[in-house]
Amino acid sequence: MREIILGTAGHVDHGKTSLIRALTGIETDRLKEEKERGITIELGFAYLDLPCGHRLGIVDVPGHEKFIRNMVAGTAGMDLVAFVIAADEGIMPQTVEHFEICQLLGVRGGLVILTKKDMVESEWLDMVTEEVHDFFKGSFLENAPIVPVDSLSGEGIEEIVKLLDAKVAAFDFHEEFGPFRMAVDRVFSMKGFGTVITGTSLSGRIETGAELMFYPGGLIAKIRGIQVHGRDVDVVEAGHRTAINLQGIEKEQINRGDVAATPGSLIASPLLDADLHYLPSARKELKNRTQVRVHIGTREIVGRIILLESDTLTPGATSHIQLILQEPVAVWPGDRYVVRSYSPITTIGGGAILSNAPKKRKRTLERDREQNRAHFAALAAADSEQRILLLVVECGSQGITADQLAARTGIFSKKLKKMLQHPISTGALQVVDSENQRLLATSVAEILNRQITDLMAAFHRKNPLKSGVAKEELRSQLRPAVDQKVLHALLAGLVKKGLIEQSGAEVKLTGHTVILQINEQEMEEKIGSLYLEAGLNPPNLKEVLAKFTEFPERQIRQVIDLLLAKGTLIKINENLCFHAPAIAKLQEEVVAFIRREGEIDAPRFKDLSGLTRKFSIPLLEYFDKIKLTIRIDDKRVLRKG
Repeated sequence: MREIILGTAGHVDHGKTSLIRALTGIETDRLKEEKERGITIELGFAYLDLPCGHRLGIVDVPGHEKFIRNMVAGTAGMDLVAFVIAADEGIMPQTVEHFEICQLLGVRGGLVILTKKDMVESEWLDMVTEEVHDFFKGSFLENAPIVPVDSLSGEGIEEIVKLLDAKVAAFDFHEEFGPFRMAVDRVFSMKGFGTVITGTSLSGRIETGAELMFYPGGLIAKIRGIQVHGRDVDVVEAGHRTAINLQGIEKEQINRGDVAATPGSLIASPLLDADLHYLPSARKELKNRTQVRVHIGTREIVGRIILLESDTLTPGATSHIQLILQEPVAVWPGDRYVVRSYSPITTIGGGAILSNAPKKRKRTLERDREQNRAHFAALAAADSEQRILLLVVECGSQGITADQLAARTGIFSKKLKKMLQHPISTGALQVVDSENQRLLATSVAEILNRQITDLMAAFHRKNPLKSGVAKEELRSQLRPAVDQKVLHALLAGLVKKGLIEQSGAEVKLTGHTVILQINEQEMEEKIGSLYLEAGLNPPNLKEVLAKFTEFPERQIRQVIDLLLAKGTLIKINENLCFHAPAIAKLQEEVVAFIRREGEIDAPRFKDLSGLTRKFSIPLLEYFDKIKLTIRIDDKRVLRKG
């Protein structure tokens, strides 16, 4: 069953670790330095079995400003927050920053705990309670219970347990199982076990023996064992504090901040679309391309903020942005992030990821900014099905496979298939590659179809003596480039509509025919006769051009192409053609010779054909090319079949 995660937040030395010890009996400060200094440095973990039957996972985060990075990492996957404020000090700097981080990361519930109740008079406690109530007004903690406690004597602890029990019992524990994801917050090696990772399971479920892929690197390891709060389990679900023992990977190959997930369920990108809430507490306007520290999951990455709708952003404002990161990250749309200034390091904003592998957006011209506004407005107004359609449209002429679409949206298997049924059945999307389930937006297909028919019309005008254009030549001219299977699907659609005709590797507009002018007819007759009379000793292309100087070279080449298309001539290589009946007769003689003798080599072929090396070697290679013969050492035999 899904486990609820409670995280602490609050200023340094306000009693978060002592509170957890009083609630659970577990000491979360495990490092020697933490015990010597009396402050939390790294994340600590505990659990509490509630009267309602659920186990509450607890994450103890550092309060000191130097360890905000660790605090943000601990907030990943948090469902509830125990916001801790010391009664003798009240609201302090990290109280404010931790609260801002919780809001930016989308924490939506919790309670406020006033620790060190025993150190103040009742009048002071009332004053601090009023200050705290005012501080949280208008936020997700506005109506949260405020509970004074004394962690040493245990006063107030029972009330906290009752409040947590009621909140957890009211949770909707329905979980749609899909790909497993866990942001790694610790990685270490245990003698006799090997590599171990820990983190909070963010989604899905996974079992012992399954494979995990580590993003963004793409390394794969097998799960040897799973523990939840020190207890061996076979399956882990979302919300659990989890330790996973791995095989097939070394500790040094995994980093804190990596995401362990079901293989193929994520896509790594250094570019993200996001919305940004720039905190009112920020000290100055935010400029375009400002360098920042971006916290996503348990990872911190340096990057730049690209403002898509303006050149600056005032404190308290919200904008759509692109994040350009120094390293790729693997996220799903909807994941939250926090931004801290590069120097001095303070929390300045954050928000939600909107697209995890977008195209680079332009912003220089006002027209570009208007297009960005329109795109994000459509995205905000769209439901899940419409968002999928917008994404496929943005993928353009390359389309997107169903697997890629799942990784781009975070929607998988039956749920994704159901969402695709309507746009496919209504014709808004087309399946252009059934094997890989590649999808193409019909609006994009229509643009490509017009481009294809325009290119073909231009080709026919420029090459009136050619019956059609090669498909690959046509594909090379399409901009932007398209996948081969996409082109074949588009051409099949145009054939079905009666707009084009296909013949082997060539296509032509319906109704296009080769009509020779009088001089071109004369050229066809003269060139055809030249090759007929030459038999197996034809002129090369240069000699043909020299013989018919009364005709333009371009026309001569086109007539030769026409004779090749009609099958009058056979092309051996770029400079050499033969009259087709001459080649056919020689081919029969070669087949008869090999059947009689078992094989043929270059000297015997020269004797058979009466040709010099100039013609015999290209002809032998041609027979290999058309799979009539196969060369074995310096001899040739007939190919089977």
